Amino acid sequence: MQLVVARIGRAHGIKGEVTVEVRTDEPELRLAPGAVLATDPPSTGPLTIATGRVHSGRLLLRFEGVADRTAAEALRNTLLIADIDPEELPEGEDEYYDHQLMDLDVVTEDGTEVGRITEISHLPSQDLFIVERPDGTEVLIPFVEQIVTEIDLEEQKAVIAPPPGLIDDRAEIDSSRDSDSAKDES
Repeated sequence: MQLVVARIGRAHGIKGEVTVEVRTDEPELRLAPGAVLATDPPSTGPLTIATGRVHSGRLLLRFEGVADRTAAEALRNTLLIADIDPEELPEGEDEYYDHQLMDLDVVTEDGTEVGRITEISHLPSQDLFIVERPDGTEVLIPFVEQIVTEIDLEEQKAVIAPPPGLIDDRAEIDSSRDSDSAKDES
């Protein structure tokens, strides 16, 4: 199975290094020197990582055969793809690879069907499930333990406890004005 593990950003310096947007929880494993990665577009790869280092909070990689800034800049926006065993599991107990979560049925704790996970968006603050409802609309579910209470890979479902308004239009809004005006009317 192939997974996107990074996207190449701009060139850094003049010796062929590039910044990368990491898309894996295991960069030390997937983006280590010696790793051979497929690419999208396929014509730019495969690429073998020669060196890697962190500079000012960003991962910098240099690839074999990429010796200058011009060659590095030509790789910009290329996706780096790693081959992994589909049976391989992440190290953490409550961690999942995207491919394990894709197409899971999403249900509420009382068993109400919400939809199916069609995409996972990795944002800086948290991950989001993009869930397609039976009527074709989409709902965004934050992948946090207060909302996603259970992932059951055997049953192929994700159980959620959504706060009011997350999956329906019936948000409960507490307003101090409402309670104050009710007191004034008395």
